[in-house]
Amino acid sequence: MEQVLAQRRFAVAGASRDPDKPGHSVYTVLKAAGRTVYAVNPNAETIDGDSCYPSLDTLPGPVDCLVTVTQPEVTQSLLIDAGRLGIPYVWMQPGSDSLAALHYAQAFSMQVVAGGPCIMLALKRAAV
Repeated sequence: MEQVLAQRRFAVAGASRDPDKPGHSVYTVLKAAGRTVYAVNPNAETIDGDSCYPSLDTLPGPVDCLVTVTQPEVTQSLLIDAGRLGIPYVWMQPGSDSLAALHYAQAFSMQVVAGGPCIMLALKRAAV
């Protein structure tokens, strides 16, 4: 977890415009912690005034870590894209992980955090 939290560039897949949803909270907490954060959601153009990207392929720059706040089936397809793009770390928020997603991450030699805890809590505890 410490290695992941030390990264500077994150993509949050499942970022949400709705401030009551976890995808919004994860996005804003990472931004507030001084990270470069890209919102990934094919159904939104902007989140909090920032550009939102429909896929990992459309991000304007490299990413160190993919954070998934998505349904497990979506996470699986995201990991295929992340592996192809060479993203070295993935943090699967509780509920977005699955055994199949873990297998994809392992196949691409990604460092994985899955099965909890929430990245927001880990970030606060680490104060990184």
